[in-house]
Amino acid sequence: MCVCTCKPAYDSSVTDGQWAVIEPLLPRTNPSLGGRPAVHSRRLIIDTISYVLASGCAWRLVPHDLAPWNTAYQVFSAWTADGTWDRIHDVLRDRVRDRDGRDPQPSAAVLDSQSVKTSEGGEEIGYDAGKRIRGRKRHLLVDTLGLLLVGIVHSASVQDRAGARRVLSGIRRRFPVLGLVWVDGGYVNSVDAGLVSWARRWENLEVVAVPRHADVKGFQVLPRRWVVERTFGWLTRCRRLARDYERKTDHAEAMIKFAMIRLMAARLAGEDLEPQGPIETEAARRLADEHQD
Repeated sequence: MCVCTCKPAYDSSVTDGQWAVIEPLLPRTNPSLGGRPAVHSRRLIIDTISYVLASGCAWRLVPHDLAPWNTAYQVFSAWTADGTWDRIHDVLRDRVRDRDGRDPQPSAAVLDSQSVKTSEGGEEIGYDAGKRIRGRKRHLLVDTLGLLLVGIVHSASVQDRAGARRVLSGIRRRFPVLGLVWVDGGYVNSVDAGLVSWARRWENLEVVAVPRHADVKGFQVLPRRWVVERTFGWLTRCRRLARDYERKTDHAEAMIKFAMIRLMAARLAGEDLEPQGPIETEAARRLADEHQD
């Protein structure tokens, strides 16, 4: 049987430039299906996963001119389990940082969480009483460009300080020069400074809170913290990430990595996948002001 190499013209499909960035980093073959040779090309598999991510549809509802849903899902699951998405993501992040004149090893980062509703069930479902959301939390640590360093998905019932410890535990082994992490004021308060002392003692990190202005109501664009808010904006414009549809937390984390892979591949290909909205406009203005300073 011949291998399908056709590329459907969906907006979510990778371009030739993006594929040139991603293709050398993929395993040379798809995970075997009971010992049989692969029938569908790796590019068609990536396009199918991209369609699910961008459209938010169920796996079983992908169009018939893409790869069969069960084949795409099996590849996505296998490459999640063997760390393929992690490896590709980390290589592309280092390339983007290098292209922007940054050291691949970041020295500062921003940490925050996002509570999202889940679908019918799955692992680690809980209730976030503060946000009044039943589902999961995405805890992200990003660099000053908004690129993902660590992403952990856990129950929404886990307190932010406990979730932060999960993210920061062992962080210096992966990022040896990382020394400063900005967080929301909710992570640190006068009653409990445990996260600050724990990070300083065990991870040799300085955790600095960026407090909100008490006299300002509603959404605020805060110094440094707008970076991670913009990253959440990038992610949730992928409909699959507007809520958490995954039954497994490792698949939820992999979808986040895959979304960042698409965005970084577009940047490296000289294309623009970033949405343009109020958050991005304000972020661009603040970034320009910081460069002038």
